[in-house]
Amino acid sequence: MPRYLWQISYTATGAKGLLSEGGTSRRNAITAMVESVGGHVEVCYYAFGTTDLFVIGDVPDEVAAASLSLRTAAAGAARSQTVLLLTPEQRDEATRREVAYRPPGES
Repeated sequence: MPRYLWQISYTATGAKGLLSEGGTSRRNAITAMVESVGGHVEVCYYAFGTTDLFVIGDVPDEVAAASLSLRTAAAGAARSQTVLLLTPEQRDEATRREVAYRPPGES
């Protein structure tokens, strides 16, 4: 299954909910959401800065990832950015693939 990093920033409404529910409750809710589309959450970490929460997990495909993103955005309590993660072996495979590319300005 494709692995993703989700970077979540809470809105004021989401921060109020987090104050009310606590971090463990939100982790459980996020885990249930990811599992509902056939995925698995590996880890959740809260952080300081512009990103409040980092989640790493996997879901069956891009449609499942898009569904999670859409539901999160529609709820309005948080904004999320989804990043597809590659293993070192996948990066190795990418370096071996031939690609027809011409940089701008070259013939």
